[in-house]
Amino acid sequence: MFLLNNLIAIDHYLFQSINSFAFRWLWLDTIGIFFAKSLVYLMVVILFFFLLKSTKNWKMVSIALASALTARFVITGLIRLVRPRSRPFANSDVNLLISKVNEQSFPSGHASFAFGLATVVYLYNKKWGVVFFTLAILISIARVFAGVHWPSDILAGAIIGIFSGWLINKVFVKYVK
Repeated sequence: MFLLNNLIAIDHYLFQSINSFAFRWLWLDTIGIFFAKSLVYLMVVILFFFLLKSTKNWKMVSIALASALTARFVITGLIRLVRPRSRPFANSDVNLLISKVNEQSFPSGHASFAFGLATVVYLYNKKWGVVFFTLAILISIARVFAGVHWPSDILAGAIIGIFSGWLINKVFVKYVK
């Protein structure tokens, strides 16, 4: 129980430390809102540019999308049914930059989706994989900054996305020719 209480305290401390920067500077809030809400769509657009560059990239693109969708809608969805957790704005005074979301907080669907994409892209193209992981990290920090996720939600989402990317790629490579 002592360990759990300490982890919760660390989670709340990290949340407050990041979220406390909201509403200080308009430029930072604007960037944070864009990263929290829209940067994930830019990741998908960039992914489709790989297809325009070469149709040989269809495998990477399809595995990345399958991984991200599995992470976000299957694994994250199941965990949310079993282990519901309220969002930060439901329990405390938060600097909320984006509209309230009527879903459970744990784990982060945005983080699982973004890290699922990033993992597969990294497995096929290290340089672009680093770019995608950087974007996934920015999205994740922005979700805390905007007041809609606890840091532990993000960490769990990242783990789910990375695992999903690795697993879906392994299955696809082994069973799909």
